Amino acid sequence: MKQCRMDNALPVDTTIPDPSLVVLIGAAGSGKSTWASTWPTTQVLELDRFRALVSDDAGCQEATGDAVFALQAVLEARLARRKTTVVDATNCERSVRADLIATARRHGVPTVALVVSTPVAVCADRQEGRPVNRRVPEPVVRAQHAAMVDAFPALPAEGFDHVVVAENLYRLEALLQRVSDALRRDRGWDGGEGLGDLLLVRRCFGPEILPMWRWRDGSQLAGGDRVAELRLGADRLVLALRTDIDGDVGFEVLMACPVFADCKSAAWTPAYNTTDLLRALTGDLATDPDTYCTDHGPDDPEGRADLEQQYADAVRA
Repeated sequence: MKQCRMDNALPVDTTIPDPSLVVLIGAAGSGKSTWASTWPTTQVLELDRFRALVSDDAGCQEATGDAVFALQAVLEARLARRKTTVVDATNCERSVRADLIATARRHGVPTVALVVSTPVAVCADRQEGRPVNRRVPEPVVRAQHAAMVDAFPALPAEGFDHVVVAENLYRLEALLQRVSDALRRDRGWDGGEGLGDLLLVRRCFGPEILPMWRWRDGSQLAGGDRVAELRLGADRLVLALRTDIDGDVGFEVLMACPVFADCKSAAWTPAYNTTDLLRALTGDLATDPDTYCTDHGPDDPEGRADLEQQYADAVRA
């Protein structure tokens, strides 16, 4: 089975015009829907969603033809209005991509191939956690992945204006902004309390964050705290779960030292909700009065200096 080698196959391109037709390309389980979620939901046309709309079952393969017909009708209407549209499907077949490119050209909208090049073993393993009606057999996943790898060098020749590898993109800010705005608008939510690792992640930051959340191996230290990484493409945030500070439980996000620009020590600031993650990613949280450097204070009344050095070592490991 071919391995996915895309780093030098084409020049690096991260251009996604607005408007444009963004065609996600990747095997089942590659994480396409996570990338699609960085766009507003109105801009995303997901094939599984259209299967559900026409059959009440997102995994009903018999309904695929009708689902494609319905998706195409919405796609035509959006591109006629020159609205950015993201097609969330495997799109590993050249004929499917050709139809999408032809639609965009009819409306004078540029096209972007967004390639999600997750290793095939990961794509196959992810099928185990899916509902039975959404689970794709491993041979099919491997065939989709191989088709994506084979197609990659020729995507410009197919007519795509831009070919973008997802891992080169910075899209986490867009996702955090959208989720943060929705939580404030719809629920007035500013976080929440709750025990238990991922349950607390979900309650504080929303379910959209979970697919990008990874606990670091071996990061659980004395006292029960853990270090996690929130990663999407080229974006990254490092967080620590605090469980023994003043009897409280919550998260802190790793920042640059707010005292000295050349300081290499870890600095942390509380992160209560998605808005705080957004501010940390954009640098707006750096001036928060609760930000503290493990070397330059402010003095910690709980005497956390030793524990913080452990976190600094764990983050840099």
